[in-house]
Amino acid sequence: MNDSTTSASEYFDYIIVGAGTAGCLLANRLSANPDYRVLLIEAGGRDNYHWIHIPVGYLYCIDNPRTDWRFRTEPSPGLNGRTLIYPRGKTLGGCSSINGMLYIRGQRRDYNHWAEVTGDDAWRWDNCLPDFMRHEDHYRLDAGGDADDHHAHFHGHGGEWRVEHQRLKWQVLEDFAAAAVQAGIPRTRDFNRGDNEGVDYFEVNQRAGWRWNTSKAFLRRAAKRPNLTVWHSTQVLGLKIKPSADVQPRCSGVRIARPGKGETVVMASKEVILSAGSIGSPQLLQLSGIGPADLLNQHDIPVVVDLPGVGENLQDHLQIRSIYKVHGANTLNTMAASLIGKAKIGLEYLLKRSGPMSMAPSQLCAFTRSSDDYDYANIQYHVQPLSLDAFGQPLHDFPAITASVCNLNPTSRGTVRIRSRDPRDAPAIAPNYLSTPEDRKVAADSLRVTRRIAEQPAFARYQPEEYKPGVQFQTDDELARLAGDIGTTIFHPVGTTRMGRADDDMAVVDSHLRVRGVKGLRVVDAGVMPVITSGNTNSPTLMIAEKAAGWILAGE
Repeated sequence: MNDSTTSASEYFDYIIVGAGTAGCLLANRLSANPDYRVLLIEAGGRDNYHWIHIPVGYLYCIDNPRTDWRFRTEPSPGLNGRTLIYPRGKTLGGCSSINGMLYIRGQRRDYNHWAEVTGDDAWRWDNCLPDFMRHEDHYRLDAGGDADDHHAHFHGHGGEWRVEHQRLKWQVLEDFAAAAVQAGIPRTRDFNRGDNEGVDYFEVNQRAGWRWNTSKAFLRRAAKRPNLTVWHSTQVLGLKIKPSADVQPRCSGVRIARPGKGETVVMASKEVILSAGSIGSPQLLQLSGIGPADLLNQHDIPVVVDLPGVGENLQDHLQIRSIYKVHGANTLNTMAASLIGKAKIGLEYLLKRSGPMSMAPSQLCAFTRSSDDYDYANIQYHVQPLSLDAFGQPLHDFPAITASVCNLNPTSRGTVRIRSRDPRDAPAIAPNYLSTPEDRKVAADSLRVTRRIAEQPAFARYQPEEYKPGVQFQTDDELARLAGDIGTTIFHPVGTTRMGRADDDMAVVDSHLRVRGVKGLRVVDAGVMPVITSGNTNSPTLMIAEKAAGWILAGE
């Protein structure tokens, strides 16, 4: 990587803040033009920690200061006063280096709704699909694969972003899938065609049993270009805004702190692009005087632009984890219970790159409806052949599976707000889960759907026992309260710098992701989503970056 520190390197055409999912793709696309000098800045270190690359290593990367910002949420009334860990990647590759590697795009209706709220047809599904396909490398289209016209129409091949099938099967999950079909959920071969209703195994962002993060996919080769400079372990402290009395202020650079270099300013002649994520980007905007005036005044930060939507509209998927004890089933609880079992698991991965060490956090997926009130899939399952009390806790000493279900379209909205003028202070993150009657009703109904699946004949052989939340809880109020007790994030924060029309006072960026009221500044990350996608959010963020790169290069 080009780590030049000469004085000439302090001036660039484009500065990208955050080498995560969006930032790595942007750095690749923008630096492909040799006429542009591009600087990519990452607060975390290199992605050379071995647990980043072994799929099961997410267990050791989340809440690890080497790879994670280690945020915590504020106490949430909807979670009965609980706080949650809130992982965000802090390394090259960002969240793609510590996430679940699950390749899900969302639903056609998500993107068509974005087009409506922004007034820009560029965000319609049919116009987003080419951006998904542009960087995709789907295994079904490999030479000799089982691709058909369907996959060729919806998927790409030869791009940087590898999509593969999982390298494992579990009989207990096969039977849970059969039970889901008996409960009315159709079997599917592809969750990514615009209507994701159905049940099947997740496809994953891996290559031959290794995690495939965006640093490997987009940055590794691009970083050899002489016009791309990558500074890791470098924190951006704020934006440099050039005021103007008669025209819009302009973002001309960033203030940074580099190890051994102290604080300095780096300048951008064309644009500064924030790709610091749904937490980091609104934090930097607020620290720089772009945000709700009341909040900025509270911290004695001069108001550059009063944008009340900065840090508002936080949305996330809350998963409700049901645990079922099973009898006569092989699960990870039993496989990993002994040193011999663990040794076998390690040997299988060493020799074949398969088995439990190649596992994504969830293996089986299902999209369905929480009730007949919906004519589209509004809940999603992440099903695992294991159980534990909470993330980071040991596996239970009995065979069990976990069927986590989340509301895909929550109506609850939260906030991200700075606590002080110090950029090193973590912001206050308040997701406000289960704060609306609609979300509490979906939570209760989704637990009933889980029970209906577990009661089907295909799963009866395991004599399933509901360990959590417990069959004694039946009413809407009881189940909603229990959801607050056991619910936890799937790590999908979006919406805090959302895009919208010019007359939308809460929109932070326009439909081309330019920050309102400031020239030379864009946000390109999951924060720009006006409404959360119906599924995992990593690959939709890549699509957003792909689309934005085209606009930036075209000067739009």
